[in-house]
Amino acid sequence: MRSRDGNFSLPFTIRLILLTFFSILNADEYLISYRYVVKDAILYNEELSISKTMRKCVGKEYNHIILENNNSTNLKKIIANNNISFIDFIHKIGLNVNHKAQTINSQNHSTTILTLKTTCFKVDFNDNFVKISPLK
Repeated sequence: MRSRDGNFSLPFTIRLILLTFFSILNADEYLISYRYVVKDAILYNEELSISKTMRKCVGKEYNHIILENNNSTNLKKIIANNNISFIDFIHKIGLNVNHKAQTINSQNHSTTILTLKTTCFKVDFNDNFVKISPLK
């Protein structure tokens, strides 16, 4: 359809369908893993690994988080800028917890390790936000 200024524009529903279709085609997949180690109630190590997949992942999206994005396609920078929200999201989708405690000569020692095994995530980049969904 032509608008009053002579430019061609599509109805809203068709634009929405096309946007959804192209966002599916433009979605990238990343492998993300996380490890958090606490020794004697002190943070010892925290590691978040992010890498782009070499092959297409198989699975369905089952949850998602939307993070603010300023025209960037660098997932590591986007997650670094929204670190707390993303780490909370990872905690909600499930972590393995390994805890060991022992007492020697009346002194308690403990180690707790939280781990997100390497998981494939589908990532949709847009101008203002990025949608990150794990695949199951």
